[in-house]
Amino acid sequence: MKITNIENFIVDAGWRPWGFVKVETDEGITGWGECSDGRSPNGVAGTIEDLKPVLIGTDPREFEMRFWDMFRATRQSPGGIAAKALAGLDCAFIDIKAKSLGISVPELFGGPTRERVRVYWSHCGTSRVGNNELIGVPALRTWDDITNLGKEVVERGFTALKTNIIGPGDTPVHFGGGFGGGKGSTDQVVTKGVLRHVEKLIGTFRDAVGPDVDINLDINFNFKTEACLRIAQVLEQFDMLWLEIDMYQPESIRQIKDSTTTRICTGENLFYMRDYLPYFQQHAADMFMIDVPWNGFSQSKKVGDLAEVFQHNVAPHNYYSHLSTFVSASLCASLPNIRIMEIDIDDVPWKDELTTSKPEIIDGYMTVPAGPGWGADINEEVARAHPWKGTRVGYSSRGNTPSELSYGLPSI
Repeated sequence: MKITNIENFIVDAGWRPWGFVKVETDEGITGWGECSDGRSPNGVAGTIEDLKPVLIGTDPREFEMRFWDMFRATRQSPGGIAAKALAGLDCAFIDIKAKSLGISVPELFGGPTRERVRVYWSHCGTSRVGNNELIGVPALRTWDDITNLGKEVVERGFTALKTNIIGPGDTPVHFGGGFGGGKGSTDQVVTKGVLRHVEKLIGTFRDAVGPDVDINLDINFNFKTEACLRIAQVLEQFDMLWLEIDMYQPESIRQIKDSTTTRICTGENLFYMRDYLPYFQQHAADMFMIDVPWNGFSQSKKVGDLAEVFQHNVAPHNYYSHLSTFVSASLCASLPNIRIMEIDIDDVPWKDELTTSKPEIIDGYMTVPAGPGWGADINEEVARAHPWKGTRVGYSSRGNTPSELSYGLPSI
């Protein structure tokens, strides 16, 4: 079997793009991978184009060899855009290998270890900030709307949710200066007003969902160590599943973890075992995220196995299309140490149409894909009907100027 063609798709996902790669073979088997990057989709697609001479004419079923061929070709650009390009291709090769054998990817990797995986409603409320009309849901105008959203989570059978620092209002707001902010924004200094807002936000969700539903708060790259530490301490009263922090410094993450009883999660922006190892060695967090569309399936499996050595649970980062959900669920079915899996419920109307199958979610659990391959392909007609124009990235429709980065939150 030989690779005959590789094609990129950058698809409009409303307020961010989704990226896919299609790999065709001379035996008529096609593989699909996802490598979505909300900030640099063209950079990832360009790297895939650059890798075509390395890959055309080779056997995609030899996915381990193909990975190292690609790695050597991009080793002067470790991580980031190059790694995401490799990830999409790696996933497509593994899809082809499993399809050629008539089995699912979990079967290919010795599974399944489970028949279903618990999922949490991610970006709960966040996606509705500035995008509620596109999604077709009510706006978050008042704190009662936050309460009603929490009740909706429970009514729809979910046992866990994740949100960001958001606030209701005539123009709902999302606090994101260090990660999703506009020009001139930077990591934020936490104020007493922001701490009170976080307490009210999570307290409102906790009252709405009750004591048994897990809550996660994701603060991304928005704060330095001292601010994260103070937020974590405020959250102790709510028995969080985790506080999620992005920080390229394992010692700082460990400092936060040691300062609080709030459980800490990190890792979604790390690549390969070499990035994760220092965090694992220091037991820097309680749980670790793995982004499969950014690491590729073969490398994500290795990271998960390494986490097991250090007695850490992992949770796939899955802020993408249903193809990523099938890929991430396949990872969950190939590892023993899975905590829970992310999935976005509020999304663009064409999300379900974009894949040939959609996830089966019953009582907050997703059924593990049974194959062949990922158990779903991209519907090319739908993908081509929704090309990314590169005009929107982020949650809020308002201007993210530095003066607005407090988003109406008290600055006391």
